[in-house]
Amino acid sequence: MPATIRDVARASGVHISTVSRTFSAPHLVNPETRVRVLACAEDLGYRPNRAARALITGRTHNIGLIVADIANPFFPPLIKAAEGQARHRDYHVFVADTNEDPVAEEDLVHALAKQVDGVLLCSPRMSNSLIEQVSREVPVVVINRQVAGLPCVMMDVGQGARAAIEHLLGLGHRRIALLGGPRGSWTAREMRRAATAAARGGGAELTVLGPNQPTETGGSALAEQVRRSGVTAVLAYNDLMAIGLIEGLDALGSRVPHDVSVVGVDDIALSRLTRPKLTTVATPTAAAGRTAVDMLLQLDSDAPRGVRGRGAAAGDRRTTAQVMLQTELVVRDSTGPVPAPGRDGTGA
Repeated sequence: MPATIRDVARASGVHISTVSRTFSAPHLVNPETRVRVLACAEDLGYRPNRAARALITGRTHNIGLIVADIANPFFPPLIKAAEGQARHRDYHVFVADTNEDPVAEEDLVHALAKQVDGVLLCSPRMSNSLIEQVSREVPVVVINRQVAGLPCVMMDVGQGARAAIEHLLGLGHRRIALLGGPRGSWTAREMRRAATAAARGGGAELTVLGPNQPTETGGSALAEQVRRSGVTAVLAYNDLMAIGLIEGLDALGSRVPHDVSVVGVDDIALSRLTRPKLTTVATPTAAAGRTAVDMLLQLDSDAPRGVRGRGAAAGDRRTTAQVMLQTELVVRDSTGPVPAPGRDGTGA
């Protein structure tokens, strides 16, 4: 027969209520007592009933993590880091994929709202106003997007785009293309803003192509357009698009970086395995996942007693807490000097 809370209380010499608090509100229990109770629970193989605990505390100890496309290699390191951080805090993570669909995204938030203590929205495609609206139903932390009045964890893709353009300028490139991401993407807007300013400051011409699907296929489909544009360098929305573009250019007879230089964003594992190895802007996805979990749990713990968890009033969740994590340009083999005039290929 499985051990009960009474068994743990008897073995540790404390009242049942103390055992309950050890699992539901450990900060209220004397540290020595807490250690003794947890040790006895471990020895007896006791596991608290989460459903019963949720009825008492108003918390499910579950977190929803909604991502734009789980097949995109950008997301798994973030998911893994968030799950590890949540598990360390005795929380479970439910992961859901929207397939880049803002309608599916909204539906998922509504579906999860009654089952979790909060939701992490990663690279959301919903409008800011809609994100604010759903945050009135359940606590929300936004990752890779800035929404006024909500806690956000952002990666400085603007700084990364500037570094990429300056790297290309330093190699002599003056005709550069930016492959935009999906419509409604905060990252795409930030990249465009920063890349435009950097190119203008360096006396270069920036051609923006997009919006586009942020996939390998999306990048490959742009190869002919990039070739016709006459640019000598490309900054892609993400590594998948950059890798697809390289494949597409190769099929057309254009060599990277001999004829055109290519830079991606994210530094996914595949970027180090391609030939040529991809120059890219590394984004701290794992750090973003861990930080977002901590922000969400802090948001819930800061709520006044009686309005914590799913029942918290929207006004109690307004916050200016926003974290910007730094990106870093990683130079590899897919970028090189501007092609000499008259050379065959994209730069001819």
